[in-house]
Amino acid sequence: MSETSAAYSRLEKVFTRLSAISGATAMLHWDSATIMPAGGSKARAEQLAALSLISHDMLAQKNIGELLDEAEAGSHALDVWQKANLAEMRNRWRHATAVEPDLVEAHSHATSHCEMLWRDARLNNDFASLVPSLTEVVRLTQHIAEAKSAAFSLLPYDALLDEYEPGCSASVIDPLFADLEGFLPDFLGAVLERQKSAPAVVKPKGPFDEDIQKQLGQEFMRALGFDFNHGRLDISHHPFTGGIPDDVRLTTRYEEDDFTQSLMGTLHETGHALYEQGLPEKWRSQPVGAARGMALHESQSLLVEMQLSRGPDFLAFALPRVKVAFNGSGVAWEQENLERLYLAVEPGFIRVDADEVTYPLHVILRYSLEKALLSGDLEVTDLPAAWNSGTRKMLGITPPNDRLGCLQDIHWPSGAIGYFPTYTLGAMAAAQIYRAAKSDIPNFSSKIRAGSFNELLGWLRRNIHALGSSQSTDSILQSATGSPLTVDAFKAHLKERYLP
Repeated sequence: MSETSAAYSRLEKVFTRLSAISGATAMLHWDSATIMPAGGSKARAEQLAALSLISHDMLAQKNIGELLDEAEAGSHALDVWQKANLAEMRNRWRHATAVEPDLVEAHSHATSHCEMLWRDARLNNDFASLVPSLTEVVRLTQHIAEAKSAAFSLLPYDALLDEYEPGCSASVIDPLFADLEGFLPDFLGAVLERQKSAPAVVKPKGPFDEDIQKQLGQEFMRALGFDFNHGRLDISHHPFTGGIPDDVRLTTRYEEDDFTQSLMGTLHETGHALYEQGLPEKWRSQPVGAARGMALHESQSLLVEMQLSRGPDFLAFALPRVKVAFNGSGVAWEQENLERLYLAVEPGFIRVDADEVTYPLHVILRYSLEKALLSGDLEVTDLPAAWNSGTRKMLGITPPNDRLGCLQDIHWPSGAIGYFPTYTLGAMAAAQIYRAAKSDIPNFSSKIRAGSFNELLGWLRRNIHALGSSQSTDSILQSATGSPLTVDAFKAHLKERYLP
């Protein structure tokens, strides 16, 4: 074995161990969000901080840089996947070595503590109680951004964004979001005006038993291809998908008087989970086997929830099963009425409940606010006022309290600054991908109506999931759809669905 191939093999072993630690960390996060008693939060914060520091120390040790140099010097001997894996290793090493271990540990402690405080603050509509902890999280995140900015020669926000969407930058996002922000207000007004002339939506009346909601969600998860031998569905304050590809943990939440919120949330997370379960099995312990950034991850959840599940073909398949589950009858349960319910557009306060027309405006607001928080142009204490002002500007409504405003999301308490724009980047990608899949799969509409999702899942597996991080987001989209990421397909989708 050559010195170069030996160096690469040693790196693979290190990253296999790092993958195991990351998987254990993911399970601890899942446990803390679902079943951990409140009294365990302090110990859990210590556990997560210790694992974070262990991973950082393993990755940041001097010999890893030397092994990377050796492996790269002879990369001609590696195959395409190994070269891509080596590039991903280098990027992870760059992120780790840019930040001092003490800062990594402090940030982990601060975010674990802030997440737990956020739950009570949100429940009690008590932003003031979160201010000291959130201020500390923002301060430490600023230090991390400054360290990575210096190491990568990137702007601080771009250095954080790179962790969620490698290679992306605010200079890429800004024109895309400016295009949407210019398009959506007039479009939203036209859609709202059109809805006035449509028959009023009749909401199915509850109560809807939580166990039945869960069973129904699991039925649709199975139909879409989720493997329950390698995953499970639970409840959390904020729906999420976690775990590892071989044991995917997704969560939802239930409302007794509205089954649609849980069902759409479950379908959204199922899109994430299918992506995880479809990642290349051979490479799952290596960086190249991970999902290719959060924009593609969000594209998979929004493809399932918005593009597929809110369409008439899926509803034709789902409606009989929903009616049986809840003994539904009458006008409220007719497909035409439920289509209007699922496609109802109305400015609202809660991002996760937003329709696909107003959702990007929620994201654009958060994107602007988190950039201001990171730069220091916005203080945490001023966040509620800035949030309310921005919501009024974007959506024409003002949150009556912070629970419906700046306390609704877990992202900033968990330190995830740079994540929010990937939601709308994902919506754009979802429209491109779904359009391409429909074009490539014969008799697509009739297959969805019949509840046959195998070909769609197979297409996604081949064109998105199984590629892992072997290519860039734009390269994957170019191969799958014929174009890198643009806003065009998303705007066309909105026009076709809401103003045909």
